[in-house]
Amino acid sequence: MTDGTRPDGPLADVPGHSGKHAIVVGGGLAGITAALALADAGVRVTLLEGRPRLGGLAFSFQRDGLTVDNGQHVYLRCCTAYRWFLDRIEGAELAPLQERLDVPVLDVARPEGRRLGRLRRDALPVPLHLGRSLATYPHLSLAERVKLGRAALALKGLDLADPTLDTQDFGSWLTAHGQSARAVEALWDLVGVATLNAVAGDASLGLAAMVFKTGLLSEPGAADIGWARVPLGELHDRMARKALDSAGVRTEVRTRVTSISTDENGRWSVQVPGETLRADAVVLAVPQREAHDLLPAGALDAPERLLEIGTAPILNVHVVYDRKVLGRPFVTAIGTPVQWVFDRTEASGLHEGQYLALSQSAAQDEIDEPVAVLRERYLPELERLLPRARGAEVKDFFVTRERTATFAPSPGVGRLRPGALTKSPGLYLAGAWTATGWPATMESAVRSGVSAADVALGALGRPRPRRLFAFEEAA
Repeated sequence: MTDGTRPDGPLADVPGHSGKHAIVVGGGLAGITAALALADAGVRVTLLEGRPRLGGLAFSFQRDGLTVDNGQHVYLRCCTAYRWFLDRIEGAELAPLQERLDVPVLDVARPEGRRLGRLRRDALPVPLHLGRSLATYPHLSLAERVKLGRAALALKGLDLADPTLDTQDFGSWLTAHGQSARAVEALWDLVGVATLNAVAGDASLGLAAMVFKTGLLSEPGAADIGWARVPLGELHDRMARKALDSAGVRTEVRTRVTSISTDENGRWSVQVPGETLRADAVVLAVPQREAHDLLPAGALDAPERLLEIGTAPILNVHVVYDRKVLGRPFVTAIGTPVQWVFDRTEASGLHEGQYLALSQSAAQDEIDEPVAVLRERYLPELERLLPRARGAEVKDFFVTRERTATFAPSPGVGRLRPGALTKSPGLYLAGAWTATGWPATMESAVRSGVSAADVALGALGRPRPRRLFAFEEAA
């Protein structure tokens, strides 16, 4: 690599570039977004990533000829920033949305056998769009459905700007609003565990209210689900890198930053093995604990708060069968340890049989279990859930573990999440764990990258690229 301040640097003579240089540390969605936004505004950008690939915690790898995602990731129609990101990297067609929310929910704990319910919307205004689905939802009694509607209206009335919501847990609020343990299992946790990575009792009411108000109680189509029909690495690494290259961003992988500091002129020095790069601005887009270790003294009033932000794991169970056992793109379940099951056959490149990926959020009790134990637990559960699995041969069974997949959305976490600005001029923070108002999702990561780029551009005297903020108009 070369010093980023050299006059013969890669974009020094490119028309439209300001001569200002920014370094983005971290090549996950937050870092990619920040780099694209800065480059689109005419800033010369270097992106540094310690791993051999981009994409952060949403990536793919090869296993026995298959392309495997480390875990299943989905987004919703209300995720306007991530949708902007897909458009920006020209990948929207590869991760389409449902035409209309439709979630099949199987209950396998009933004495009479498994029963299918559906959560789907009609073409009606909020809250009528879910009325028929909830009125006929077979996994709750009539009394539970009535109380569910009342709780939803109470939730809709909460003010997301009220800081006291962050001090309460969602589970206690649900109990206080008449929600039974069955209602929590069959609906509130069904959605909440997947989006928050925590059960209701462990989740901040503020974050839970944000999820349900935005996804289910804002616009009729807000909760329509989208997911990648190709490996995540195709989107978040290959296509993202192509977009970065086209924008003029210099991307360096396998390059771990060891320190960040300023000189007497207020310019930034970023140390990597064997070299120091210099820049006018730095966006630190790495996990909170890594950010804590890299922050220079005085950058935050209470940097130790970053270490108080907990983490939550996600376990992913991967099963390859010799035949097709699931006839839907995905299914979710209650009355079983299985949470969400996705068909990843086509995306993985499998030509015979079927490959299913189970996404198990809030997996604190299972994240370190041996593969043999997980196999004994989940294969019988899949046979209960999917009758066609009972006679199928398991060709492969393996797990992927993300022990620090997300920040823990615990009550009180809101006061710990910093914004993009630091007290060190020219240094900005990005990452799903920063103060975006969203839980730790791809949407939160992209929003954080936009926020960091926005304040950096203001300080550098560069105009906001209009297309960068188009998603705000769509929100």
